[in-house]
Amino acid sequence: MTEAAARRRGRRTRTESASTRDRILAVAREEFSARGYEKTSVRGVAKAAGVDPALVHHYFGTKDQIFEAAVEDAVAPVLHAPDAVADGPLDDVGERLTRFMFGVWENPVTRTPLLAIVRSAVDNEAAASVFRRLVVSQLLGRVAGRLGRPDGELRVELAAAQLVGCAMLRYVIQVEPLASVDVEQIIARVAPVVQGHLTGP
Repeated sequence: MTEAAARRRGRRTRTESASTRDRILAVAREEFSARGYEKTSVRGVAKAAGVDPALVHHYFGTKDQIFEAAVEDAVAPVLHAPDAVADGPLDDVGERLTRFMFGVWENPVTRTPLLAIVRSAVDNEAAASVFRRLVVSQLLGRVAGRLGRPDGELRVELAAAQLVGCAMLRYVIQVEPLASVDVEQIIARVAPVVQGHLTGP
């Protein structure tokens, strides 16, 4: 085999490997979203992706690592929220945060991994740990630091409870009429409550 042919083969192999890895990630995302952490298995992900389970382990390691890889890239918009969301003026931080979080949930690209995290975090500590680290610590921790109050963390957690609770009812349990009402109506009602948690007396 010539050197040029070897280079072409190497590029093709790397491209195929990246494609396979991406396919496994996409399938894992769907499986965790639909089934939750406990009911999703490495074997099931491999079967749905059309690969051997050993290949899933080769790329990602343990089930915990597969879960984290499946959701982390997709929830990057939550982790890297614009500075204006967390670091802007405090007098309307409740609306900015509420609007941002519902925007992420309304986007089908980010909704699937968020569903996977929320469904899985309910009954699995590994998934709950990912949720705390990815969403609460990184985004809401920034807001808590801005409040400059001794009970800042509690305030942020109460705001998070409001937002996550609404998301659970709307997107996971799909309780009507909350599940189908216009999102702007929800933001208008929820944002003042979130603001009260964050900056109220």
